[in-house]
Amino acid sequence: MDEITRAFGTSPAHVVGEGAWISRFAVTDLACQSMGAVGGAVSDLIEAMNFGPNPDVRIDRRLASLWFTWSIHPQGWEVPPSWDTIAGDYQTRDGWIKLHTNAPHHRRAALSVLECRGDPDAVAQAVAGWDADALEAAIVEIDGAAAAMRSRTDWQAHPQGAAVAAEPLVYWDRCAGQVRDWAATAARPLAGLRVLDLTRVLAGPVATRTLAGFGADVLRVDPESWCEPGVVPDVTLGKRCCHLDLKKGSDKAILQDLLAKADVLVHGYRPGAVDALIGRDRPDNLVEVSLDAYGWTGPWSGRRGFDSLVQMSCGIAEAGMSWAGSAKPYPLPVQALDHATGYFMAAAVVSALTRAIRGEGIHRARLSLARTAELLAALDPVSGLEIAGSSPTDLDDWVENTPWGPAKRLKPGIDVEGAPMRWDRPSVELGSSPASWG
Repeated sequence: MDEITRAFGTSPAHVVGEGAWISRFAVTDLACQSMGAVGGAVSDLIEAMNFGPNPDVRIDRRLASLWFTWSIHPQGWEVPPSWDTIAGDYQTRDGWIKLHTNAPHHRRAALSVLECRGDPDAVAQAVAGWDADALEAAIVEIDGAAAAMRSRTDWQAHPQGAAVAAEPLVYWDRCAGQVRDWAATAARPLAGLRVLDLTRVLAGPVATRTLAGFGADVLRVDPESWCEPGVVPDVTLGKRCCHLDLKKGSDKAILQDLLAKADVLVHGYRPGAVDALIGRDRPDNLVEVSLDAYGWTGPWSGRRGFDSLVQMSCGIAEAGMSWAGSAKPYPLPVQALDHATGYFMAAAVVSALTRAIRGEGIHRARLSLARTAELLAALDPVSGLEIAGSSPTDLDDWVENTPWGPAKRLKPGIDVEGAPMRWDRPSVELGSSPASWG
């Protein structure tokens, strides 16, 4: 029994088509497996709700691979750049480090430690005077985001690497309770399901975008100060987005009311942080799926992290560097840890709903980017026709009228017979909806 079957116990999906991202690691296989977990979970839910026998599930290798990049294709406009000007890999005295500076406070933390101007040349000169581990520790200490490059061997010997390897792909917790009825149909099995989304780039938004594709009513909550213009057009597809300042008592009360009426909570807060926001008590019907970067146990369980940083920490970038004969860190061709974990999170939500319908109580799940990295590292790379990017034939006919202009989307990579993925709303700006259930 493989890890994904142990984690979800869902019906199998059939993978069709050909092609793969060319990489030291089996990125396309991870894409197919994670999307297959979603499709299998939806199939099981349809059967559990007595809409008929399990429908067949097909995963298209090419489309699954492409959904691990950007799904949106603007028509006559461009999505803003995703990366800050000083984000990236820098050589230290003894190796390499990645600085993640997309968020303004992470940029300020890095520059504060380096005591230099905010341009790549000045940063490179400053970084060159540090040892990688020391600089990583200094930036993380003041709530910045950075990761020294480690080998797989070094990561496996590291206390955090050992802790992550001992964790399950999905940690399940069960409690008494039952889900409320929602307006499900065989064709839209998540229609009417209220999903409260407290996530940001990138795994969590991928999870909730996926749930919206099967009909869920997703409401995303952000502070007014938060902005991620290079990502929002891609990941807000099918959702409504509102602003709340959770430092204000009145807005915190609104969040509590939203939570009381929700069916699902998806969040990316570090261990304990969400309890500080909403308290330890949860509604008896609430399915909760949470995400952490570096795992839920070990000395780094509370550390801020992103896909690109975890790739550096856990040996993926170093292994790719050796494989490619590169003189610098060589990451995956796509942010596969984010995307795969997002699909696994969506599968966890749907699997929990199925278990609840079958009278098995309310299940809540925890996942991490670092644990998904361990799954990827264990897969055997597969060679084949190289996927280099999308073409017009990969796009759906639907023209999505977004606030930024018209766009097209990739055709869905997941095909559940009789329950096709589609989105009822175009992508939207953050804060464009009221903080209420429709």
